[in-house]
Amino acid sequence: MDRINIEQSELQKLLVKVKALNKIEPALYDKYSVKRGLRNADGTGVVAGITNICNVHGYILDEGEKRAIDGELFYRGININDIIANTTEKGRYGFEETAYLLLFGNLPSKAEYEEFDELLSEFRVLPPGFSEDMIFKAPSRNIMNKMMRSVAALYSYEENPEDMSIERELLRAVSIIARLPSVMVDSYQVKRRIYDRESLFMHPSIPEESVAESILSTLRADRAYTKEEALLLDLCLILHAEHGGGNNSTFVCRCLTSSGTDAYSSYAGAIGSLKGPRHGGANAKVMAQLAQFKEALGGGTAGNSNVSYSDSEVTDIIAKVLRKEAGDGSGLIYGMGHAVYTVSDPRAKALKEYAVKLAKGTRFESDFALLDAIERLTPDVFAEIRNDSKAMCANVDMYSGLVYSMLDIPPELFTPLFAVSRITGWAAHRIEELLTGKRIIRPAYKAIAAPRKYIQVEER
Repeated sequence: MDRINIEQSELQKLLVKVKALNKIEPALYDKYSVKRGLRNADGTGVVAGITNICNVHGYILDEGEKRAIDGELFYRGININDIIANTTEKGRYGFEETAYLLLFGNLPSKAEYEEFDELLSEFRVLPPGFSEDMIFKAPSRNIMNKMMRSVAALYSYEENPEDMSIERELLRAVSIIARLPSVMVDSYQVKRRIYDRESLFMHPSIPEESVAESILSTLRADRAYTKEEALLLDLCLILHAEHGGGNNSTFVCRCLTSSGTDAYSSYAGAIGSLKGPRHGGANAKVMAQLAQFKEALGGGTAGNSNVSYSDSEVTDIIAKVLRKEAGDGSGLIYGMGHAVYTVSDPRAKALKEYAVKLAKGTRFESDFALLDAIERLTPDVFAEIRNDSKAMCANVDMYSGLVYSMLDIPPELFTPLFAVSRITGWAAHRIEELLTGKRIIRPAYKAIAAPRKYIQVEER
């Protein structure tokens, strides 16, 4: 026991040294004109490339000054609102069409759509023995971790995974887009059995089902779902499919691709990036935060009661969270703010429109009302406490977690569903990087460590 205490004491001394050694004064970033997070002083992103895949439009630079506008999102030049209006609102599943658009640059003809859909259905079945060897034998409590490892493992199930011809890359992309939902569901079912001690059920996929239908069908014990539920999940998949080359996970994918590494490594790295709470993991954080708000306001946990709260009550909690006196101590209001969008996030607006309809008259109605209040009140509270009046809007994570909860999807799958959708954007950007990048992405870091002499071990 004394030895353990000694080791812990020495470890604490080392930790103090490590923290001191890795401390960089904020003023140095200004001194050397270093743009932290590849962000300009006004919060805009440093331009690192050119893309023909997606445009995320959230502000206008007017004579050098940033002016806030309603956000717009374009996939291959087509407004996301037009895609939604012509698919889900007309009772059609649109994720497959969206994936085709992102990969091949144009909306598919009927024949092209049918061929692409058939290919996705064919690839949906995982390679023989894959689930048994890669998922059942090595389960994980975290589904994103398991998905990352599984995508990397698929490398071993391809005859020539280092063939980076565009023909092979496109076929490989389609196969991973199709397989990732199966990996997600299998990983979750095994996690339930091993770590939650619940019954295991594994359903075979049905070729005729869309991606959204297949996810609900294989996820639920009775395989039952409504058309309305499947269309809502399909909408989520469309909205999460792509968001430009500058978002963290896509940039990771392009960085890895620029090094010349294989597709599986690039996509696994992107999943690892998306897993972080500052990126894709934020949707689960929103729901955890919602539960904390409800508990602090005396309304129980999220989704368990229909109660109402005054604006003053919600404002008080927001202020405490921003001051790091409540919540998880991060000082963040999850679901609020975006690197590009200022006045509004078109994805959040679309999800909110569907969420309010689905929540009405259900146990989730009060949860929606509380999220709406947080969205409405946070900008003013933030401006007062942080002395920062920048435009701030709700992002897609504010309502995606609630929508998933209303679809009876467990919290463990909120971020994995993001990955299941975003793999289409990653694939499009990987192919664009292969064709147009031609140089390894290699930014510079300013070194500030002073030269030192090597000290002989006897003199240390």
